[in-house]
Amino acid sequence: MFKIFTHFRNLAIVSLICLILSWSLPVQAETKIDPQLEKQVLEIIRKHPEIIIESVGAYQQQQQQNIQKSRQEFINNFQANPQSVIGDSPTIGATKSKTVLIEFSDFECPYCAEAHQTLKDLLAKYPNKFTLVYKHFPLYQIHDQALPAATAAWAAYQQGKFWEYHDALFTNQKQLGETLYLNIAKKLNLNLTKFDNDRKLANKSIEKDLLLAQQLGLGGTPSFIITSPNFAGPVKLTEVEEILQGKP
Repeated sequence: MFKIFTHFRNLAIVSLICLILSWSLPVQAETKIDPQLEKQVLEIIRKHPEIIIESVGAYQQQQQQNIQKSRQEFINNFQANPQSVIGDSPTIGATKSKTVLIEFSDFECPYCAEAHQTLKDLLAKYPNKFTLVYKHFPLYQIHDQALPAATAAWAAYQQGKFWEYHDALFTNQKQLGETLYLNIAKKLNLNLTKFDNDRKLANKSIEKDLLLAQQLGLGGTPSFIITSPNFAGPVKLTEVEEILQGKP
């Protein structure tokens, strides 16, 4: 009896998903839904709402397991071959350090601006201790200037001025906008024609960083992942100095 109910329950869930998906299709799409099946599915949901709750819970658990697996695979790869993870991302600090700190950041995020100053202090205090890597994680859903700022910084990187541009964006975070992007480019003596053209080419690289952040299950900015002789994995910025000092 249990097996029959489980099978029927799974069938109902699949049918419900199909039904919901059909509702989301464009109006002009021709979709045919059996009225009797629709009635049966809705009746099952009314009588057994726990079906949806259980299914959502199972889905969330599976998603979390997938994220943990992806994160561990990433960390293992990061430890074994840091350069493959760094890729063509901007770096600063020690050039051949065994400690590499990856920052996922958003130029419009106020917490990222605070982290920016802390990182500058750490780089000044431990110039030969670690390499800092910047990955773009613009939260464009809530920050309307996050993506334009990221594309401008990427364009500056193509002319070897990423970190100068990066610093200027965070220093002038409240003025983010086209006027600021051009003014910074002019102050850094960038080729403005190339700068404008490169901004149009930035999305592919930024999307790559966004996809990595998604695969790692990063929920916000700034986020940090480190690999060092004594620790590897996600880390809070407040813990970085202890790791740099060799503390477990």
